[in-house]
Amino acid sequence: MAERQDTDLLFKALADPSRRKLLDLLHAHDGRTLNDLCEHLDMSRQGVTQHLDVLEAANLVATVRLGREKLHFLNPVPLQAVYERWIAKFEKPRLKALENLKRRLEKANG
Repeated sequence: MAERQDTDLLFKALADPSRRKLLDLLHAHDGRTLNDLCEHLDMSRQGVTQHLDVLEAANLVATVRLGREKLHFLNPVPLQAVYERWIAKFEKPRLKALENLKRRLEKANG
């Protein structure tokens, strides 16, 4: 039940384009402050904070306090779990088909 809740939070977090943009910003440069993140989004500080809270609840963002500032870091582990569970298993047959096609074409031409 807890794993399902975690997965639901993860997909809810990824469903919003502003949250995906925050993740992209953190991927490009980790350890950003709220002020820095706000500069890249057309919304209030409160709006950005609410999006960051959703990302934290989904374990996609971790924070560290540094004096009065709070630094935000991307946590890619939940994304890797999504990749392994729902994406990777679909890549294997496609890659195998491409490998087989390559061999047949080489055999036909060689």
